[in-house]
Amino acid sequence: MSTIGQTLDTQMKILETHGCEKIFCEKVSGADAQREQLRKMVRSLKKDDVVIVARIDRLARSTFDLFSIVQNITKKGAHFYSLSEPWVDTNTSTGRLMLAVLAGLADVERDLIRTRTAEGRARAIELGKRMGRPSKMTQLEKQEIVRRRLGGDSLRVLAQDFGISVSTVSRLTLERTRFSV
Repeated sequence: MSTIGQTLDTQMKILETHGCEKIFCEKVSGADAQREQLRKMVRSLKKDDVVIVARIDRLARSTFDLFSIVQNITKKGAHFYSLSEPWVDTNTSTGRLMLAVLAGLADVERDLIRTRTAEGRARAIELGKRMGRPSKMTQLEKQEIVRRRLGGDSLRVLAQDFGISVSTVSRLTLERTRFSV
């Protein structure tokens, strides 16, 4: 269950009507990667158990996520079935075929996400946005490190004085000297 206006009652009744013996409930978004009840359910599965959901969208928010969850279920020797989407039944050859198609869709979805992310990153850089974590040091501190390094201070002394790693001092001084020559 994800949104505030929803309740578990309807889903619980549907699952109980279909003979589900153990029901795992969670009031978090399907997009949330930290779904403890889902992990607990998968860990508890034994060979030939059947995982039944009222609807697929109650289990996963993306094709990739759904494929990953169903794959974890089938790796345990268990089966997966959706009451609202009976074509998703890993106990049948048609269901397994649909799972294979789902795997292909998940792969395409992953590539689309990767492409969109790369395009967004390129657009941000083009607009002058700096990517990555903000620097812990000011420009003046960086210039001071380079000045002192060129003056003969060791990497270790500079790292201790500025509270950074030796590799950071080395990288800073290499970058600055490479561009200033």
